[in-house]
Amino acid sequence: MRSLNDEDKIREALTPKEWHEMKTSDSWQIFKIMAEFVEGFEKLAIIGPCVTIFGSARTKMQHPYYKLAEEVAYKLTKVGFGVITGGGPGIMEAANKGAHYAGGRSVGLNIKLPFEQSSNPFIDPDKLLAFDYFFVRKVMFMKYSQGFIVLPGGFGTLDEMFEALTLIQTQKIARFPIILLQKSYWQGLLDWIKNTLVEEKNVSSEDLDLIVCVDTADEAAKYIENFYNKYSLKPNF
Repeated sequence: MRSLNDEDKIREALTPKEWHEMKTSDSWQIFKIMAEFVEGFEKLAIIGPCVTIFGSARTKMQHPYYKLAEEVAYKLTKVGFGVITGGGPGIMEAANKGAHYAGGRSVGLNIKLPFEQSSNPFIDPDKLLAFDYFFVRKVMFMKYSQGFIVLPGGFGTLDEMFEALTLIQTQKIARFPIILLQKSYWQGLLDWIKNTLVEEKNVSSEDLDLIVCVDTADEAAKYIENFYNKYSLKPNF
């Protein structure tokens, strides 16, 4: 069966459907969404404290960002945290690899896509989940992470980062650390937030305090460790 191109998808979406057909399809979709939530909650509730590492699926193994992700994951694992990623290649693979070789928990929340995304081999077999729905997957990231480290990435990485920022800003989740790793990559975005969003009063200047930007794996891992030491909490809480 040939895959649908963009025009086919638009035509299919606009094709009139019977009320019964729509309701039946929606009902089955609800069960599928519920099943993804149930599986995610059951598997992730027992993984212990973890830090999620976001970043591009397109980053090659030879790239410095790949090495940086591997290093920060290794260091986080050595101080007691597990590592969660989106389960795919690139930065995600590097982070899972670092956790794997450090002997820690390596979690992958994969997403089923027609291109680009397949699970990497460094995820613990019992900690690999595959999702059809981005929004279910994002709930899992937010619910089971004690911090977020964001390496260079594209639209998906930005989506995940701003999801965490929005939930913390609106006090829907606790104020966990959000660390942007690699200043040269993120500085333009931070300047735009400061000079445009804050100036237009669409966010407050205090909202910038929710973000920490560093250059090295040592700085990122140490910030997470110090954050929990400050509250007399250890990774085994």
